Amino acid sequence: MKTFLFAVLALTACTCTVSAPAITVTTPANGAQVTSPFRLVASTTTCGSAPAVSMGYSIDNGQATIEPTSFTASVSASLGAHVLHVKCWGKKVNDEVLLNITVVPSTNIVVAAPANGAQLTSPFQLAASVTTCASLPAVSMGYSLDEGQAIIEPTSFSAKVAASIGSHVLHVKCWGQKVNAETLLNITVIQPPPAATPAFSLASGTYTSKETVAIASATAGSTIYYTLDGSAPTTASLRYSGPIAVGASVTIEAMAAAPGYADSGLARADYVIKLPTGPNIPSNAVSVTQVQAMPGWRIKHDPATGGTSEGAMSLVGDPTLSGETAEFNTSFTDWGGELYSVTYATDPNPQNFVYDAEVWIQEGSQLGNLEMDNNQVIANGDTIIYAFQCAGDTNTWDYSENSGTPTAPVVQWVKSGAPCNPESWTQNDWHHVQISYSRDDSGNVTYHSVWLDGVETPIEKTVNSDFALNWAPGVLIANFQVDGVGASGSSDLYLDNLTIYRW
Repeated sequence: MKTFLFAVLALTACTCTVSAPAITVTTPANGAQVTSPFRLVASTTTCGSAPAVSMGYSIDNGQATIEPTSFTASVSASLGAHVLHVKCWGKKVNDEVLLNITVVPSTNIVVAAPANGAQLTSPFQLAASVTTCASLPAVSMGYSLDEGQAIIEPTSFSAKVAASIGSHVLHVKCWGQKVNAETLLNITVIQPPPAATPAFSLASGTYTSKETVAIASATAGSTIYYTLDGSAPTTASLRYSGPIAVGASVTIEAMAAAPGYADSGLARADYVIKLPTGPNIPSNAVSVTQVQAMPGWRIKHDPATGGTSEGAMSLVGDPTLSGETAEFNTSFTDWGGELYSVTYATDPNPQNFVYDAEVWIQEGSQLGNLEMDNNQVIANGDTIIYAFQCAGDTNTWDYSENSGTPTAPVVQWVKSGAPCNPESWTQNDWHHVQISYSRDDSGNVTYHSVWLDGVETPIEKTVNSDFALNWAPGVLIANFQVDGVGASGSSDLYLDNLTIYRW
């Protein structure tokens, strides 16, 4: 009876032969019990004493699946005993290793995600559950990547799994009373695409008011991080939650982060905020605008200057801010000055004025002093002279005073100490000049401040400037005087948006 049994076993068992070629099968082991699919790991360098070209495997007498000379594969097989053929091929040679395996009932491990063969980004979502493990009640589950340490989970779980870029075998495992099993999935972790680079609602640039900047990324679900000091943001930087108020010059850099995406590229916006500054003009002030375009301008040489001068005036459209720019062409000898003036209103009562103008100095102009005056005949018939200039001969802002009496005036220029030289102004560009002054009933004039391109220079000097000139009652006259520099030469200046406020 024993002889017959041994004979039967000899007929049914497989004799496993490991041939001389160094085919190495890491898993499964010969005689192993496995569940389907199972993992096959094998490699070789030689085949039949010749260099190996490729490898492969088959179940029983099935068609061989070709693999490289070192490979990992997920192999499916039906329940029962099988012969696993692990093969190699070289030049005119081939060989194989045979292993007996038995496919046992698999567990009911259910992997909801990811799918076998999936391409995904890291971290990815793993969702799995099980009730039986190798036909016994499951106690716990777990997972590992490749040959890594298993992470233990309950029998139904969802986990975030991080993995490096490339191909991996994901082991989803279960344990029961003295049993364990696993399901193998081949996955490929790919480089995630970057989130969309954030965009700003306001373009970089210079602004003359406080602004509000919104930031958005086209990637759904993204979170935007930003900095306000020009440094590169990270996920530890300020988190964007709504429009940003920009009240001063600032550099904003932003990036977006989103699940399943690499961090976006950096976005940068540079904002220069130049809030307009100038005199405080009350709402009840009367203004006369575009004075430079009014008819009736008078042109004459100022006899208080040396030498001679000649001038011409016309309205032009280039350069221009308003479309009606006054051009002043002046030629001179020996520092001569040309006075351009116009009567713009009649009003003896106001005591406060602002002279507001835009001035362009043409390149090549020979300019000594630039004088911007306002004259007013007050109720008692005297004339108040509000004379103010950027003086190239003193390099300061100067104002005039009458150190004598109204009937016996002694006119002189007083240096304010505040620096100014028209030759230092950028040529072929507009410059904004605003002059604020006031008077009392005795003809004392206080020069408060001058603004050049929005920068205030306080003056706060009071002098008497009362003259008995017998001019027409209440007349208001604006002056624009251009003085030369040196023995002879010429200048070409433009005046626009000349506005005089009074109250």
